[in-house]
Amino acid sequence: MLKRILITGANAGIGKESARQLALVEGTEKIYLGCRNQEKAEQAKAELTQITGKDIFEVLLIDVADSESVKLAVKQLSQPIDALIMNAGGAGGTHFNQRTTDGVTQQFAVNVFGHAVLLENLLATEKLTQVALYAGSEAARGVKEMGMERPNLKTSSVEEFVSIGNGSFFASNKDSQASYGTTKYVGALWMAALSRKHPNIRFVTMSPGGTKGTQVLESEPLVKRFVFKLMMQAMSMFGKVHSVDVAAKRFVTALLDDSYKSGVFYGSRMGISGPIVDQATLFSDLSNFTHQDNAREAITRFMH
Repeated sequence: MLKRILITGANAGIGKESARQLALVEGTEKIYLGCRNQEKAEQAKAELTQITGKDIFEVLLIDVADSESVKLAVKQLSQPIDALIMNAGGAGGTHFNQRTTDGVTQQFAVNVFGHAVLLENLLATEKLTQVALYAGSEAARGVKEMGMERPNLKTSSVEEFVSIGNGSFFASNKDSQASYGTTKYVGALWMAALSRKHPNIRFVTMSPGGTKGTQVLESEPLVKRFVFKLMMQAMSMFGKVHSVDVAAKRFVTALLDDSYKSGVFYGSRMGISGPIVDQATLFSDLSNFTHQDNAREAITRFMH
């Protein structure tokens, strides 16, 4: 039974809907809404309380792009949590390839590094007891149907993964989408590595799939967001994407059902929606222990 749950990026979209669904699960006593904006977080809390009829939501200010904010949030947790949903993320905004004070790109910070700092600190302080879920993306194994190439690494060494984190791997890349899949790939490898280091905790990577109303490009330029919205509408007409409640259900089911195995990355079998399978059956590099450990080592090199 999961009594206390923390969700990052919980003020809107899939994170907020996950909070709603989990609040209705028997035994849930506390849901921490991990958000970077106090006002939006309080509004989400009020709406969720009204919708569910459950006064179990608590705001926890956390900005996953800021490692100090993440560390402070962990300290502010007065008691351990049973489950963590690492939902916050996105393309990284107009300055996605600019480096943070930790030396990683904005895109890598919001999708991988901030959550790595969060989870590693929770584990170190014994403030996570049962399960951690990371929001993956089918882009991490490539999506031929959408013209997305799978990550193309030459050595998968620690140094190469470091270059992904600091952005040098992508040279003069001007498109946030070109590096997004590779960034998510590193995140999935990191989670798999943790599953072997901490066998008492279940670590699951689950893609929410292609989702209408997603927040992934919320901080992108207006034109890019407009084009993306049109593309999603077109895909929706052909049943290639699904609704926010379906995406959140993927998270909630994987969290509650321990048949979703630790160290495995789950996502759509084809495209970005539909039946879920182990993504390593589509891209075997995901199950390579050396790659997994090298990815985690690269991430820890940025930690202070």
